[in-house]
Amino acid sequence: MRGDKNRARALARQNDVPVVPGSAGLVESDEEAVKIAQQIGFPVLVKATAGGGGKGMVVVDSPKGLVAALAEARRLAASAFGDDRLVLEKYLSVARHVEVRILADAHGTCLHLFERECSIQRRHQKVLEEAPSPAYADRPEDREALYAHAVQAAQAVDYVGAGTVEFIVDEAGQAHFLEMNTRLQVEHPVTEQVTGLDIVALQLAVAEGQPLPLEQQDVR
Repeated sequence: MRGDKNRARALARQNDVPVVPGSAGLVESDEEAVKIAQQIGFPVLVKATAGGGGKGMVVVDSPKGLVAALAEARRLAASAFGDDRLVLEKYLSVARHVEVRILADAHGTCLHLFERECSIQRRHQKVLEEAPSPAYADRPEDREALYAHAVQAAQAVDYVGAGTVEFIVDEAGQAHFLEMNTRLQVEHPVTEQVTGLDIVALQLAVAEGQPLPLEQQDVR
């Protein structure tokens, strides 16, 4: 689910993980983009399918600027990634960016290690992370649904190792899948402080083929 946002969105939908409303696949033409934008409503977000770190992303507030935004996003994506393919999504102007750390072994165990709030960003780069997310302070059922979707996403690709599933959470508390980072992120000490687990050691053990030495109820 990493490296191709179009493929990741498709896999998420196939496994009942909610995604932000948008194109069902790649945007093949400006005309198609206009039709999709009219269906989901403005503002919309034009995204490079190979993008990351906010590169190749352009927010469009009205039909008038859409064609120019598509051209700009293609140019940025081609320059940064050598891939100018695009997808289109509804832009949620009031939302939170929440990520769930997961850890999976080759023996069928996939755990979540709770969530981190990373909405405070500069140029789409995280500045501050907080755990647990205040978005779910009074929404325990939504929090459990978030964890379930993160595990579903990882299991959909038979993932093994440490990883992070990222979501955009709307005002109603609904989490929408963004992407999966198939690596140990630099923010992992936040989760280690919250859980008391040594994620690096657990990842090495999993890489050696060992089963995880704990179950979900052991993660506190």
